[in-house]
Amino acid sequence: MTSQDIAASRPAELGDELTAETQTALERAQASHRHEALFSERAYNIKQSAVRDVFDISIQPGLVSLAGGSPSLSKLPLELVAETASRVIVEHGMEALHYGGGKGTLALRELICEIMAEEGIVGASAEDVVVTTGSQSAQDIAAKVFCNPGDVVLVEDPTYVGALNTFEAYQVQVEPVFMDDDGLIPEHLESRIAELEAAGKRIKLLYTIPSFNNPSGITLAAERRQRIVDICSAHNILVLEDNPYGMLRFDGHPLPPLRADNPDDVIYCGSFSKIFSPGVRLGWALVPRHLYRRFYLAAEAVVLCPSTLNQLIVTEFFRAFDWRGYLAESRATYAERCSAMLEALAEHFPPEATWTTPDGGFFVWVTLPEGIDTYPLLYQAIEAGVVFIPGAAFTPSDGTSSKLRLAFSGVTPEQIREGVSRLAPVIRAAVEAHRG
Repeated sequence: MTSQDIAASRPAELGDELTAETQTALERAQASHRHEALFSERAYNIKQSAVRDVFDISIQPGLVSLAGGSPSLSKLPLELVAETASRVIVEHGMEALHYGGGKGTLALRELICEIMAEEGIVGASAEDVVVTTGSQSAQDIAAKVFCNPGDVVLVEDPTYVGALNTFEAYQVQVEPVFMDDDGLIPEHLESRIAELEAAGKRIKLLYTIPSFNNPSGITLAAERRQRIVDICSAHNILVLEDNPYGMLRFDGHPLPPLRADNPDDVIYCGSFSKIFSPGVRLGWALVPRHLYRRFYLAAEAVVLCPSTLNQLIVTEFFRAFDWRGYLAESRATYAERCSAMLEALAEHFPPEATWTTPDGGFFVWVTLPEGIDTYPLLYQAIEAGVVFIPGAAFTPSDGTSSKLRLAFSGVTPEQIREGVSRLAPVIRAAVEAHRG
C-alpha cells in the first residue's frame, strides 16, 4: 500500500459531511456484486484500522517506523523458546496438537493468576479466568455479551483504536470522556453519565486503559482509581479494564489495577503480547464470578478453544524461565528508548509542540497547535522516510486532530533519533504555516 492508497481511502470533503446512514446507503447503492446486498447492518460498521493501514506501509525498506506498538523481542532467548516448543511437542504432542477446553488449560490459568498477583491482583481464582486470543478478543466478547445496538460504551479520549473498531462493529454508541495528565477526570465522567442518562441512554461499559494508555502513555493516578470504579458502580456500569502494559512501568512498581479491590465490578483483560510474544496470540479475561458463565460461553461460541499448543509452550516457558528477570530487562530497554525519544523531541521539535512523559508502556503522545490536521502530515512524513499514527484514529469523535502517536517500543535509540530528526522538518513546516 502506498501513500496514494491511504489518501484515496480518506473520505472526500463531501463524504465528511455525510451521516453514517447516508454513507451506508451509498455503499449499498454502489454495490459491485449481488452478494453485497447480503451484508448485515453490522458489517457496514466494520472498518479498516488506520493503524493497520500504516503498519502495512511501515514495513517498507528504508522507512523508520514510529507507528507500530510492537514489543521488543531482542532479549527473548529464542533458543529456549525453540527448545520449549520442541519438548512440548515431543512430550505432550497428543495433547498439544488436539482440541482443548474452551476456558484454556488449568495450568495456564494458574500461571495467569500468578502473573496478576505480581501486579496487585491477589487471590484471583483460575476458575474465573477465560483464556482468549489476545486481549482484544476479550473486548469483543464483552461487547457481544453486554451491548445491544444503541447502548453506550464510555471510553477515554484518546483510546485504543482496536477497541473503537470492536465497539463500533457491535453498533454501540461510543462516547468519549476527557483525560488530563492524571488520566480520566472523575468529574467529567460523572457529568457525561448524567448527560447520557438524562437523554435516556443505557450505559453498559466504561472501557479504560489505566496504565500507560494507548495512545497517550498517560497513567490514571492512584488516588483516582477507586473513585472511577465507585462512580461506575453507582450507575450500574461495568468497568472493562485493559491492562497489557501494566507490568512495564519503568521503575518496576506497577500501580494496582482497578480490579485489585473490585472483583465484582471490573472485567480485567490481560495479554502475553507485551510481556512475552504477540505471535502466540494469547490473552485472558478475569471475569466477575456472577458473569463468568455467559462470558465463557460467548468466547467458546467464537473460538471453540484457544490453541492448546501455544498454551502449553507459554506455560512451560514461563515455568522454566526467569520471566520476572526478563520483564526487568524489558522495562530497562523501554525506559532507554523512551528517554531517547523524549530527548530527540526536545532537540528537534518546535516549542509549540508538547508531548506526554510516560512512566512506562510504549507510546508518546504529541500535541501540535489547535487547527493543524496531522493526517495530511503523514503523507509528508512518509516522503521524508518516517511513519507515525495520526491522532484522529484514536477518538470516536469526528473531525480532525492536532495530535499524533509515536511508538518507541520496537525501535532502537538510534532509529528513534533518526526517525524524529526526519519527522521534525515536517512538523516545523506545519507549525510555521499555521503560525503565518
